[in-house]
Amino acid sequence: MSGNLLGSSAWPHPSVLTSLIQALLGFVDLPRFSLQTILALLPGIVLALLAVGIAFYLLTARRYQSSESVARSYDQWTEDGILEFYWGEHIHLGHYGSPPHQKDFLTAKSDFVHEMVRWGGLDRLPPGTTVLDVGCGIGGSTRILAREYGFAVTGITISPQQVKRARELTPEGLSAQFLVDDAMALSFPDASFDVVWSIEAGPHMPDKAVFARELLRVLKPGGILVVADWNQRDDRTVPLNPWEALVMRQLLDQWSHPAFASIEEFAELLEATGLVDTAVVTADWTEQTLPSWLDSIWQGLVRPEGLVRFGPVGFVKSLREVPTFLLMRLAFGAGLCRFGMFRAIRKAIPSSAGASQDVERRA
Repeated sequence: MSGNLLGSSAWPHPSVLTSLIQALLGFVDLPRFSLQTILALLPGIVLALLAVGIAFYLLTARRYQSSESVARSYDQWTEDGILEFYWGEHIHLGHYGSPPHQKDFLTAKSDFVHEMVRWGGLDRLPPGTTVLDVGCGIGGSTRILAREYGFAVTGITISPQQVKRARELTPEGLSAQFLVDDAMALSFPDASFDVVWSIEAGPHMPDKAVFARELLRVLKPGGILVVADWNQRDDRTVPLNPWEALVMRQLLDQWSHPAFASIEEFAELLEATGLVDTAVVTADWTEQTLPSWLDSIWQGLVRPEGLVRFGPVGFVKSLREVPTFLLMRLAFGAGLCRFGMFRAIRKAIPSSAGASQDVERRA
């Protein structure tokens, strides 16, 4: 479940945006001015538009309020279809290799799933393996896991509209189902799945310790947890300076994130549950995923048909995300943020403890 939101309750009604755009386009009757006059006015117009744009960007920030506000935001951009048009079925970053090389934007996203499968050791698991995809979005990864690896996959998201769209995109006969559920309080019993899988859902979780415990709670003993997430630098060892804190604040506020954990911190939280067998394995995939941010902007330039399809309102909504993409590229490129990978094995339950739990369940 990628952290990129194109809709929000903070947005004005589309008719208001349309009126604003028409007013701006008709504000200056250019034929009445000479070229010299226009050139003289241009710097002031650019500065004025820049000031308006910055104010609009800051005033329409999608600050995290609750799980309900995240669900509403995802519902809205799923309904308008803008993100799916540009990003396809995968609302997450792509994998461009190491070192990165030029690659089709949508292919890089599919490749990410296969690389994560291999990194997690899931390619060695048999068909029929049960998988929980936490933060499944509209089901792109879920369908790959079911179709190409033969897994029985359950995708969960907090957004009803995402579940609806995921079901629409999933062909009959594929072992993939989609449910509305909250990753902070999963509805499944303990030890329900052979694998728990999650891509870029963690930044939306207000309590990372609870999130860590829920991921491991529903995993069977000996099962595999594999997580990919946006993380920040460990500020316990290198505190953020004022400029970094300002950038991080925008990365949180613009896309409904309560907080980012560091790679080190989230690994510690997983181990602190007492449910991990030996140590959590981590990796940093910042280099492999970094081109995704500028590629996201490039999609808007090379696919102008989106402007026709979604109109002026869609154009403004898409344009509004450009500063956040640039801030993300800056943060990940400068080491303020990192793309973390996590792999853990669920600790086996001692036979005496297992028998005791069985008695309690029967009671």
